Amino acid sequence: MSGLLIVGATSAIAQATARRLAARGDRLFLAARDAARLRALAAELGDAVIGTAPFVAEDTAAHAGLVDAAAEALGGLDAVLVAHGLLGDQLASEADFAIADAILRTNLNDTVALLIPVANRLERQGQGTLAVITSVAADRGRPRNYTYGAAKGALNVYLQGLRTRLGPAVQVVTLKVGPTDSPMTEGHPRNALFATPDEVARGIERALDRGAGTYYVPPRWRPLMAIIRRLPERVFRGVPVLGGR
Repeated sequence: MSGLLIVGATSAIAQATARRLAARGDRLFLAARDAARLRALAAELGDAVIGTAPFVAEDTAAHAGLVDAAAEALGGLDAVLVAHGLLGDQLASEADFAIADAILRTNLNDTVALLIPVANRLERQGQGTLAVITSVAADRGRPRNYTYGAAKGALNVYLQGLRTRLGPAVQVVTLKVGPTDSPMTEGHPRNALFATPDEVARGIERALDRGAGTYYVPPRWRPLMAIIRRLPERVFRGVPVLGGR
């Protein structure tokens, strides 16, 4: 793998991943909303960064142009990592549809608007890897984050369809990431299951190299979510960490 577009590049997880990929010699095109943080990351990574561009998730009309610009700068796209998202405020989303709509739109509609031009380009190329960060929150609705989880769950289904449509030539990778100690989860109670951004980045790097499939990152979430998905509703409600706020 040599030429990668990373969208949402200034998130804690994406930055940690970009550092790992740059260190092994990959060439990166970085896109993000925060221009100052994007410049700082590009300066840190030096010659590994071939180009940068702004990315505003809700500006869906600009997504195809971003993909074209990255492909031109890199001389083709070997891989795309989509790392943007919005956790949002669950309680606020229950009281105000505008807030719920922003969470749903950012994590699903705005992402699909990007995946369409990416998928079509990789399909025309006849090769490439498309990796998208979703969440373990998509596996079962919890009172603490079900608006976010619903959007990521729908995104998982969309990625399943893409994987079937594009494979085996194009590798579609679903990254079900568990809670991570990052600015995105600021204010959420920490526990022993929280991963560091670098731990998640190691898992993402491995998944990119392995290719098509669904990966729990870190891997400990696979058996945990297998149990959680199968818990009867009455049991699920009675476990504070699952059924509580």
